[in-house]
Amino acid sequence: MINFGRGLMKDLTTEASQSLRRGLDVLRHKGPTQIQFWLIALLIGIAAGFAALFFRKGINWLQETLYGVEDVRLLHSFAESLPWYLILLIPVCGGLVVGLILHWFTPDGRARSVADVIEGAALADGRVEHRAGLASALASMITLGSGGSSGREGPVVHLAAVISSWVSGKIKADGITARDLMGCAVAAAVSASFNAPIAGALFALEVVLRHSAVHAFAPIAIASVAGTVINRLEFGGVTEYTLGGDGALQFYAELPAFLILGLLCGLVATVFMRTVFWAEDMGNLVQRLTGLPRWLRPAFAGLLLGALAIWFPHIIGVGYQTTEAALTGELLLWEAVVFTILKVIAVAITIGGRMGGGIFSPSLMIGAMTGLAFGIVATSVFPDNSGEGTLYALAGMGAVAAAVLGAPISTTLIVFELTGDWQTGLAVMVAVSMSTALSSRLVDRSFFLTQLERRNIHLAAGPQAYLLAMFRVGKVMRPMDHENAAPHDRLLTLIEQGIYTDTNATLERALPIFERTGLDFVPVVQLAPGDGPPALEGALFHVDALKAYNRALAATAAEEHS
Repeated sequence: MINFGRGLMKDLTTEASQSLRRGLDVLRHKGPTQIQFWLIALLIGIAAGFAALFFRKGINWLQETLYGVEDVRLLHSFAESLPWYLILLIPVCGGLVVGLILHWFTPDGRARSVADVIEGAALADGRVEHRAGLASALASMITLGSGGSSGREGPVVHLAAVISSWVSGKIKADGITARDLMGCAVAAAVSASFNAPIAGALFALEVVLRHSAVHAFAPIAIASVAGTVINRLEFGGVTEYTLGGDGALQFYAELPAFLILGLLCGLVATVFMRTVFWAEDMGNLVQRLTGLPRWLRPAFAGLLLGALAIWFPHIIGVGYQTTEAALTGELLLWEAVVFTILKVIAVAITIGGRMGGGIFSPSLMIGAMTGLAFGIVATSVFPDNSGEGTLYALAGMGAVAAAVLGAPISTTLIVFELTGDWQTGLAVMVAVSMSTALSSRLVDRSFFLTQLERRNIHLAAGPQAYLLAMFRVGKVMRPMDHENAAPHDRLLTLIEQGIYTDTNATLERALPIFERTGLDFVPVVQLAPGDGPPALEGALFHVDALKAYNRALAATAAEEHS
């Protein structure tokens, strides 16, 4: 009887193991069903939520260890009591470690962030680099823990995308499934970082996937809720910031002031973004002219940050305390203006110096101080028709952040969820709409899309602009043994005339040849090293290139409207 029971258990175990293997094989080769996909979305949401939580705890631990502060939200007040040489040396040492990590584990010494996730969603079938992504997360954690003036949302978003990319690779997900899983991971990470489940889901749709397809919403919402639950299990349901005053809008007489504030915030956001890009260009120029090793660049940036922090410790880290002071009206007018300028400079040094980190939290701080400065002036000029100056700080916080992210909807909701104040929605929405309308015309829609544009990745104009870059000529051309191949003699004549395209070129580079020459086909060659003659591989027909482009447009439209 005992042997019979053991045999039965062995048979059941073997059958269960075989069923599990068959299930995994089906999942890999045929993709997940809807129920399986939702379960995977939930698991990815949990994993991304814990990643965001550990990232935040890691930053806090580093700040507590390096600066000796007990409450990291009071970091800059505590730093004022430290010896000047510690304030100077901590960012330098942190920058040195960051530089070495990025030098060893990334091909270009650059920390990955949200822009790379957007690129991965659009051009890499929902995948991002694993090795460089993990190194970037570690480097950004060290940057923020050692006083770098940036935010934690960018590294967390990319770290979440690394998790989803790994899962997509394991299940061999197609582009649509992988992008949806990436959206789930991003939503959970944002939700876990800011205790903002609604905004986390919309951020993934609005910023990363850049569409609001119905099929993606349910799993993204599930993952976003999972991330929020993880945050609240650790930190409770408290909001990140609290407001001073009653935050009451004085009916409609005050709305014109928020229209003006929105325009001001759009200009401030534009100056902020352009300053960061200028700092990056200057860093590249200095590195090229001086021969500075790329691993020393973050340390040099840390030296500049430390020197600035000796007199103005407000720039250290994410800036919770200063943002809170702006939202509660504890800053004077000159303090709000000066701290805004200094924060812009500090973020430009941090990101331009390739120390890593995100842009969202600094934009919240800059926006809050801009709004407070404007509110102090507005309420003093029109005291009878004005509410609290802190309401302007809240609206400014949303307006600058929305302009920087290019995400008015999710940013508005993040501001509400960060503060817990839903009664001032009209003022915030007015300011946000004006700021994004203005800034989107002065940059390529957002900080992230402008970053990509500077790398010659044209996502801002939509799929009609970037889809051609996804196709290599070698995948679309007709080889010489094709039944409808181009005439061999004609191809050789065109090559002699200098009319040809490389097999590794993209359709984005090849199509202008047709427009310039009016030809029906162009030779495709394999370029030889040195001065050797190109080797003929086949021909790219204009009609084949247009068919590939049309199929890609149709697939993109189908995904966005499914």
